[in-house]
Amino acid sequence: MRITVKIGSNVLTQPDGTLDTERLEDLVNQIALLHERGVEVIVVSSGAVASGRSELKPHKRLDAVQARQLFSAVGQAKLINRYYELFRRHGLCCGQVLTTKENFRSRRHYLTMLECISTMLDNGVIPIVNENDTISVTELMFTDNDELSGLISELMQSEALIILSNVDGIYNGAPGTPGVEVIREISGRQNLEQYISSQKSEFGRGGMLTKTGIAQKVAASGIAVYIANGKRSGMLSDLVLGEKKPLCTLFVPKPKATSSIKRWVACSEAFAKGAIVVNEGAKKTLLQKTASVLPVGVVRIEGEFEKDDVVKILDEKGAQLGVGRVTSSSVKARQTLGKKGEKELVHYDYLYLN
Repeated sequence: MRITVKIGSNVLTQPDGTLDTERLEDLVNQIALLHERGVEVIVVSSGAVASGRSELKPHKRLDAVQARQLFSAVGQAKLINRYYELFRRHGLCCGQVLTTKENFRSRRHYLTMLECISTMLDNGVIPIVNENDTISVTELMFTDNDELSGLISELMQSEALIILSNVDGIYNGAPGTPGVEVIREISGRQNLEQYISSQKSEFGRGGMLTKTGIAQKVAASGIAVYIANGKRSGMLSDLVLGEKKPLCTLFVPKPKATSSIKRWVACSEAFAKGAIVVNEGAKKTLLQKTASVLPVGVVRIEGEFEKDDVVKILDEKGAQLGVGRVTSSSVKARQTLGKKGEKELVHYDYLYLN
């Protein structure tokens, strides 16, 4: 069994912003237990920026990017050193994997990262993955580590993604209100905005609204996603090894497998350069059959793109059906618009549908 565990900033930090070493130790103990039971664990860990912030008092005022770079440079060293010491107590070795959103754009970089993490797992090393905040700039940042954990789960074909936060899951109302409780299972693309606050987490960039969006996308690719309370001792081991699942929210996975190329296309969505808008007939065909995007079913080309770029596939109402890698430029695509017998604009092998 292979799982990805995302540990949020609010799990690893105390109210004053310092690293919660006791909580980190408890989580490492649980991961070591899972490793002993034969579970491959990939850790996506937040906490570097918060960890560095507690160590430094900048001499001058910093903008948001400068502060993030400085705090993460110091905090990442502190965080990975602590992980290393804790895993060594169990006779285990961990390794650091720092990545950026740009690494998911190039298929060569994508496959290199796959090979790196696979080799670590094959040799019993626990991968500790985080965004390389020291070189990331605003437009190339992940939304947060929830997004990164989803991409890593799809890259590595994990059976489950466990997002550890400081709440028990998704509530069907305001927590603490009489009658409000955790939703135990969520299937499909349900609209959950009515239940969720858009407020960001105290120490991280994300929030519960981001988590649900990522969870639904990852579950649609066939990976089970759990949102659980990482502040509760034993939560991770109980969730994976326990006979009865503890209180949490499960996003039920769709029963389908996705090829490596399709997973890469899905990961490249953030770099989509344009859109192909299809008519209702083409939409039904794409959603019901194994089919490519043909010019005859296309009503409009939006934006400019070149051959092999990734574009969004939209219906006539603007709803996104998926993403795909195009076989021609936007100029040539417009020339074949609506015509029969023309070469496909997106081959099925390079088409990822939501």
